Amino acid sequence: MGAGERPLSEVKFLTVAEVATVMRVSKMTVYRLVHSGELPAIRVGRSFRVPEQAVHDYLRDAFIEAG
Repeated sequence: MGAGERPLSEVKFLTVAEVATVMRVSKMTVYRLVHSGELPAIRVGRSFRVPEQAVHDYLRDAFIEAG
């Protein structure tokens, strides 16, 4: 594990719908971010799960770039 990484058992994963709610965007927008590699995700069966911290990191970085 690198600096700042937590064991996978401690990582909270969100569904695409939950990410869309947090970001206040459509599920399609979340899928686009996942497929483009801008938002990391893991595949569970036919669905994706996104680490909660990755969502917060993405929003923080996007906010800084816009400012």
